[in-house]
Amino acid sequence: MINENLIIACKKMHRDAQRQVYEILAPKLYRVCKRYLKKEEEIEEVLADAFYIIFTKMDQLKEIGAFEGWARKIAVNQCLHQLKKNVNFNLYLEDHSFKIQPQSATDTQLEEEDLLNLLNFIPEGCKTVFNLFAIEGFGHKEIAAMLNISEGTSKSQLNAAKSKLKDLVNNLYYQKAK
Repeated sequence: MINENLIIACKKMHRDAQRQVYEILAPKLYRVCKRYLKKEEEIEEVLADAFYIIFTKMDQLKEIGAFEGWARKIAVNQCLHQLKKNVNFNLYLEDHSFKIQPQSATDTQLEEEDLLNLLNFIPEGCKTVFNLFAIEGFGHKEIAAMLNISEGTSKSQLNAAKSKLKDLVNNLYYQKAK
């Protein structure tokens, strides 16, 4: 548990406090990064950058109770920064050919982790907008500003992501046994 005393110690750059915060927060922020990025080395690099920012900018934290949300936002922003280097968010018509075997009729319960894994099979732009909208709770206006795209493109990307996810779920989990 990250308490006020631990955050105050981190603001004073106490290494033991920073290590404790890292150990508590790293698994959570790793999962956030994994939703946006595929390559392990990119995830680790972004996570390291996020913690550097967290520990060097703690004086900007206005409310100690909002620490985890603030840290999460930093991690998301670092992921977006990394994605902007390689992804054109105005395009979503990439067609991924993938080979995933449909689940057997006895194993058709769709779990949250399964859905998050399916995000890896949709185009990066769609995946990013879906994460920002459906998971992080940003609106299209905010997403458009973050990704330097129009609100219409954000909405289009979200609709494409929903459609592709629906197709994947239907084809992989809810096919009738032949």
